[in-house]
Amino acid sequence: MSALCDPPGAPGPPGPAPVTHGPAPLSAQELSQEIKAFLTGVDPVLGHQLSAREHARCGLLLLRSLPPARAAVLDHLRGVFDESVRAHLATLDESPVAGPPHLRPPPPSHVPAGGPGLEDVVQEVQQVLSEFIRANPKAWAPVISAWSIDLMGQLSSTYSGQHQRVPHATGSLNELLQLWMGCRATRTLMDIYVQCLSALIGSCPDACVDALLDTSVQHSPHFDWVVAHIGSSFPGTIISRVLSCGLKDFCVHGGAGSGAGGSGGGSSQTPSADPFPGSPAIPGEKRVPKIASVVGILGHLASRHGDSIRRELLRMFHDSLAGGTGGRSGDPSLQATVPFLLQLAVMSPALLGTVSGELVDCLKPPAVLSQLQQHLQGFPREELDNMLNLAVHLVSQASGAGAYRLLQFLVDTAMPASVITTQGLAVPDTVREACDRLIQHQLLGLLSVYTRPSCGPEALGHLLSRARSPEELSLATQLYAGLVVSLSGLLPLAFRSCLARVHAGTLQPPFTARFLRNLALLVGWEQQGGEGPAALGARFGESASAHLSDLAPLLLHPEEEVAEAAASLLAICPFPPEALSPSQLLGLVRAGVHRFFASLRLHGPPGVASASQLLLRLSQTCPAGLKAVLQLLVEGALHRGNTELFGGEVDGDNETLSIVTAPLASASLLDTNRRHTAAVPGPGGIWSVFHAGVIGRGLKPPKFVQSRNQQEVIYNTQSLLSLLVHCCSAPGGTECVACWGASTLSPEAAKAVAVTLVESVCPDAAGAELAWPPEEHARATVERDLRIGRRFREQPLLFELLKLVAAAPPALCYCSVLLRGLLAALLGHWEASRHPDTTHSPWHLEASCTLVAVMAEGSLLPPALGNMHEVFSQLAPFEVRLLLLSVWGFLREHGPLPQKFIFQSERGRFIRDFSREGGGEGGPHLAVLHSVLHRNIDRLGLFSGRFQAPLPSTLRQGT
Repeated sequence: MSALCDPPGAPGPPGPAPVTHGPAPLSAQELSQEIKAFLTGVDPVLGHQLSAREHARCGLLLLRSLPPARAAVLDHLRGVFDESVRAHLATLDESPVAGPPHLRPPPPSHVPAGGPGLEDVVQEVQQVLSEFIRANPKAWAPVISAWSIDLMGQLSSTYSGQHQRVPHATGSLNELLQLWMGCRATRTLMDIYVQCLSALIGSCPDACVDALLDTSVQHSPHFDWVVAHIGSSFPGTIISRVLSCGLKDFCVHGGAGSGAGGSGGGSSQTPSADPFPGSPAIPGEKRVPKIASVVGILGHLASRHGDSIRRELLRMFHDSLAGGTGGRSGDPSLQATVPFLLQLAVMSPALLGTVSGELVDCLKPPAVLSQLQQHLQGFPREELDNMLNLAVHLVSQASGAGAYRLLQFLVDTAMPASVITTQGLAVPDTVREACDRLIQHQLLGLLSVYTRPSCGPEALGHLLSRARSPEELSLATQLYAGLVVSLSGLLPLAFRSCLARVHAGTLQPPFTARFLRNLALLVGWEQQGGEGPAALGARFGESASAHLSDLAPLLLHPEEEVAEAAASLLAICPFPPEALSPSQLLGLVRAGVHRFFASLRLHGPPGVASASQLLLRLSQTCPAGLKAVLQLLVEGALHRGNTELFGGEVDGDNETLSIVTAPLASASLLDTNRRHTAAVPGPGGIWSVFHAGVIGRGLKPPKFVQSRNQQEVIYNTQSLLSLLVHCCSAPGGTECVACWGASTLSPEAAKAVAVTLVESVCPDAAGAELAWPPEEHARATVERDLRIGRRFREQPLLFELLKLVAAAPPALCYCSVLLRGLLAALLGHWEASRHPDTTHSPWHLEASCTLVAVMAEGSLLPPALGNMHEVFSQLAPFEVRLLLLSVWGFLREHGPLPQKFIFQSERGRFIRDFSREGGGEGGPHLAVLHSVLHRNIDRLGLFSGRFQAPLPSTLRQGT
């Protein structure tokens, strides 16, 4: 039966109905008939339709006899009260001053037509509910109060503005109160709620107050008359309990949505056709922020009960300070009290005016400031900054004598302790700094206008160098807006004065970094099309572009935060309309490259965004800028101090050798040289190359290798290559850097990278001819070839740079000397290897595969020869040597010369047509490869299709 009468999810009945002098208890059969009549609206005995009065009394009988029917009966009684209110308003409309008929609302479809005369039923409802409240207030008062207050809110919202006699909610509150209190139904609901609140006022009235707040949030401003009446009837209880409930809700929501709802918000709700669509009998668990409703209720009471409100607010403040540091160890509401009070003051000028007069007296005792400082220690930094921004806003909004006293108190507190305080009453430094931040923002504008002309730029620069948040930075824009009318040339003067202090060393590094970061933020706002600070950012961008030569040295500043802030500014600072001079361009490029590698070392790939953007912009200014950026980036990456960032070995020969040879007191450099030169070596002889150790002492100790995490090396390498790819991207090319399509890279830019690689790895071979010499010529360059091979082994980044160059033919041709030296070194290794397979030389195997693949990618080898690296891991060392010799032979006959490439406009890149070169498809040089495949046919037979030269007819058709 309970399941029949209670809606889904409704809580159980609070308790049995009280024993009254009403009708005698019903039998089971009579109770069943009453339930059927209530649910169907038809008399089960006579069979006629129940009238509204009879239906309501049937519900009251069930409410007395069957407590589980509480939810269904209370929901039905909503319609009774709605019908009574509608009849009352219709009576008013039919008076001589009544409005036209079309303004009368239609009767609700779910309420039977009963017409006027339901006052006796309303009175009976009040009697029944009053008996329940008196019999068991703890159980029934919360339920009935929530029902009555929610019903009043819905009635107020539904009929607001629909009748001529109902004044608008934004009009006179007294007229609205008189109208609704003159209606029997709404007055009864008010009496029921007041009885519930009176019954619980001595124990726990939070449930009633919480329902009041919920309804105020939902139905304001139409509900303000209820708030005004209840607040005037119970001012002390309503003030304390509303603040308590609002604080608990603030702990849950953190003030979210405080701008919506609220008694003073003026946001009316449009009523729907159904006055109570889906309204629950018990609104209990509404999760709507209530701080706006708290502000509205206290705002109604502030005019008559301001003293009570002030005392309660100050009591809450002192209680939160006495509860411990940050409220971390006790009640969580203690931690939220100060932010809650600040939010109330921001949302309600009336409440701010109520407490501002006594705020200074409240804060004057040093013990209070110390407690406040200890209380705020447990808050996160971001939350502290937010509260300080609110305090700045409140100080600027204060007025009257309280405002003057507050400003004077802040000035006195912000001054040094040795000036104003006596011994033993020192104010904590954190409090002093906070007061300084508050007061300086209020006085700078006045000082800038009424003192010497240079004070304006100095004041603006002061704000820019000390603003630590967008809120504080906006004060600089406000100061600029107020001074720009009276002071000409304000921004250039402010920028030059700050920059002069930076280079003179009078502006401390933290303030210098903050100044540069704030400038970058302002310029960024301007580029994003923001409002307000956009004009300021544009003018500062112009000033910064005129002083690029002064900003570039800051990229080399010893303080990391200053250098990073300078990079952030230069990354988005506009360049001057005229071209940069060579000295300016080279200075910016050098400083930017230094910043890139310093950021990569200290912060990893996420920290190089600003430096990368700066270098990319410099590379786009002119061809000379592109060449300088690429050259210095490659040189810097291969520099001995940066090699370990990309997986390279740290050169520790000198230190290691000195440690090993230190105990050899008898060692003589002269004797060693005599032994080495006893025989006259030929050019490139072994004695000029193989200094492997000291006889009698063993081999030379291995180099000291300082290795980074492999994942970190990959990220660093990808960051460098990504920047190089962006710089090398041809105008109008695709922006995809995940795949290095040749159409995205400029051959001229890739050529600059190739030339720089040769100059860095082998300076003595720079400018050598590109033609490939015979294999016998390698005997004369064995020392150089070994040095090139050793450099590739020490710096894996070289292979990645070769891949980048190969992606833009014919740029790889200019790396011919490096390819030749590496190939010769690998040939020498495989010739000397006596292992049965290549897996015993993993680096040489990988280097051989990568070298052949790179030459194939750069169109130095035809596809058939370029695929041979796929089988290297399956071969013996002598077989790998034979295949590499065939590569050497092909390159000797078909040299890697740029003249052999032609530009294909359809593909937008240079290509090489091997079919037009005699034997260019690799014909005779594939014989060795086919022989090796035939020898290992059992393992490599499946690869034979990869190494077949295309037929001449196929080549001609393809061309």
